[in-house]
Amino acid sequence: MIATQAKLVYQLNKYYNERCQARKAAIAKTIREVCKVVSDVLKEVEVQEPRFISSLSEIDARYEGLEVISPHEFELSDGRKRSMSLWVEFITASGYLSARKIRSRFQTLVAQAVDKCSYRDVVKMVADTSEVKLRIRERYVVQITPAFKCTGIWPRSAAQWPMPHIPWPGPNRVAEVKAEGFNLLSKECYSLTGKQSSAESDAWVLQFSEAENRLLMGGCRKKRCGTDTWRLPGQPLHNYHMKTLLLYECEKHPRETDWDESCLGDRLNGILLQLISCLQCRRCPHYFLPNLDLFQGKPHSALEAAAKQTWRLAREILTNAKSLDKL
Repeated sequence: MIATQAKLVYQLNKYYNERCQARKAAIAKTIREVCKVVSDVLKEVEVQEPRFISSLSEIDARYEGLEVISPHEFELSDGRKRSMSLWVEFITASGYLSARKIRSRFQTLVAQAVDKCSYRDVVKMVADTSEVKLRIRERYVVQITPAFKCTGIWPRSAAQWPMPHIPWPGPNRVAEVKAEGFNLLSKECYSLTGKQSSAESDAWVLQFSEAENRLLMGGCRKKRCGTDTWRLPGQPLHNYHMKTLLLYECEKHPRETDWDESCLGDRLNGILLQLISCLQCRRCPHYFLPNLDLFQGKPHSALEAAAKQTWRLAREILTNAKSLDKL
């Protein structure tokens, strides 16, 4: 058994160093290229409307607010730290700032900026969507989402976290995570798809990316396989699903020794078994907002196919560590 675990750890490290690191380097190069274009567009937006001050900046070799959906698809939460009270003309009759109106105004400004920016020959707006999406060099798609950063506060809808009987992540890290706060995103919520009431489309979406990254700092917890290599039909899985399951696995195994390199095979197996269970139940609860289902709107057939393929992968990894080479 020990020899089998050692072989699996060796293959995991080989996969991480040869495949994951190479993929990360290629994506990092793409991100730099894409962000040059996006930054130029957003500067033009700011000239037209000074309240839309771009937060896109490179800090410690990463761009704050940028999420990698796939090697060719990205999402930028362009968060502004200025007061929401500056946007009085977008406040609804109920007294709430309308996410839909903010997004509509931003979309109009971006469309104008694309025509004026220095990269106008290689960038264009993606049509037939209420989201703000840019297609760059006919290869990459970037969704730019207006956002407000809410640091130093924690939303009531996530007040149940952390659960009192779970020792991870510990009081000091909890304080750090809650200090990171959250973002309010002006984007279509997939759980509301098909509903047309203006009140729902005016709502903001909560995002916890910086808090999640703070939880996963240090150790081997972030050494995990990206889902973009799986190529599942219907694309039911994204990196965020795996990141969510990784957080749940951290709760199940709170000790640092549980995440030593010698245990990575067990942790990977645990995450895959969690994934199979979620796919079979057709439900993947958000880590901070467990009533929110991350599989909402996914075709049942795609989830069933993904469950079978994940089970096949888990079985192959347990019986043959070299199966990682097939990914």
